[in-house]
Amino acid sequence: MAELLRTPLVPSAMIRSVSTGTLEVKEPLNFWSGGRVKAKDVKNAEPVYEPATGRVLCQMVPCGPEEVDQAIRSAQSAFLKWSKLAGMERARVMLEAARIIRERRDEIAKLEVINNGKSITEAVVDIDVAWQCIEYYAGMAGTLAGQHVSLPGGSFAYTRREPLGVCVGIGAWNYPFQIAAWKSAPALACGNAMVFKPSPMTPVTAVLLAEIYAEAGVPEGLFNVVQGAAETGTLLCHHPLVAKVSFTGSVPTGKKIMEMASKGVKPVTLELGGKSPLIIFKDSEMENAVKGALMANFLSQGEVCCNGTRVFVQREILPKFLEEVVKRTKAIPVGDPLLDGTRMGALISRPHLERVLGFIATAKKEGARVLCGGEPFAPSDPKLQGGYFMSPCVLDNCNDDMTCVKEEIFGPVMSVLPFDTEEEVLQRANNTTLGLAAGVFTRDVSRAHRVVENLQAGTCFINNYNISPVEVPFGGYKMSGFGRENGQVTIEYYSQLKTVVVEMGDVDSLF
Repeated sequence: MAELLRTPLVPSAMIRSVSTGTLEVKEPLNFWSGGRVKAKDVKNAEPVYEPATGRVLCQMVPCGPEEVDQAIRSAQSAFLKWSKLAGMERARVMLEAARIIRERRDEIAKLEVINNGKSITEAVVDIDVAWQCIEYYAGMAGTLAGQHVSLPGGSFAYTRREPLGVCVGIGAWNYPFQIAAWKSAPALACGNAMVFKPSPMTPVTAVLLAEIYAEAGVPEGLFNVVQGAAETGTLLCHHPLVAKVSFTGSVPTGKKIMEMASKGVKPVTLELGGKSPLIIFKDSEMENAVKGALMANFLSQGEVCCNGTRVFVQREILPKFLEEVVKRTKAIPVGDPLLDGTRMGALISRPHLERVLGFIATAKKEGARVLCGGEPFAPSDPKLQGGYFMSPCVLDNCNDDMTCVKEEIFGPVMSVLPFDTEEEVLQRANNTTLGLAAGVFTRDVSRAHRVVENLQAGTCFINNYNISPVEVPFGGYKMSGFGRENGQVTIEYYSQLKTVVVEMGDVDSLF
């Protein structure tokens, strides 16, 4: 067995003193059997960059077959202990993990910002959502129950809700810590163990979550972190001891994961891409509609799967809406994500920044008009000169056939489209293979409910956007995936039902 390191990945005192461009993480980032593990083969190490500076933050060493096997076997061993605990016993440990996260919120948020590039204001909210999620499912752990069914002659049947076993979570780079919590909390509440693979671009904070679970008292190996890219993900999906895979990411990768999991008939939860519509009717409260559109497009530099990036505005109010949105967009402070005043940080990587800027260039060629932003941005601070910044962009004169309207950009780019009637906008809003989210702004209550009934999307917002409380399910329609995260229903995706039939009389036999 590999040597286990039980010292913290980044000591609290060090995190408190760091600023943008000063942290370098040299410690191993794999975690199983209750400690961090030195990788066997470091020649495949890949540099991980700090988005705000372009500096190398750490090296991500991918796990090979032997290491993935070790992590999964460690999880299987922990599962056998954890699954035998009463729900209330699991709840106590989970509540302690939530308490530690709450206590260390600012430190975790700082590391999240350094690794991901989003503003500290947003990162603090993400960490709050993470502990709330663990607390929520801790509250559910003691309530998991089956059903009793009376049968003729005093016989009866009952159902048991049982854990699946070792679950695999594969996370995305836009919400690294929060996604690790969203996947692990329901899994652990149901009695499962988890092996979590973060995105290779954001490998750091999931290790903090593993350390926190260990400190809270879970059995060694209950929550493990294996680093790597597609090859490591493939090894996880194919491993015979893995019972379920939950993935957040792109549609093409989701299809591959589903195909791999099907070889072992393993259930999957897929939370994939989006190209969500936001419909603004002429009777909307303009101030709220503008704020909603900004929240629907510019959170986390636009790197949010459920963003409402197709903004349909009723023609009568389009000029006023554009005037207000452009004014607010130009005023968004872009810069050092660790400063409290910053509202937009850096995009995740240089190639991703270039890809987003490429979408804007294509939009211009296809006839869209750039009303503001859409250019590389160089903050005045010299240490940020190598960072992946751009100015948030509003595109006008768009139509439904443009690339910027059809494809997921995953950057701070809002495409605005005029519409005339409710019937017309519904048809256009649904004209996509994706269906993660949708939004509508109107003061007409009947219309609001009528419209959301007809929108083909897993989460619909009325007079707001991008609100994701842990109590409500989140997930997609169509090619945006299936299964849900958050809410009570997610318990069903991390457990299985056993039916037990009890005969109280003699066997009635045909033979």
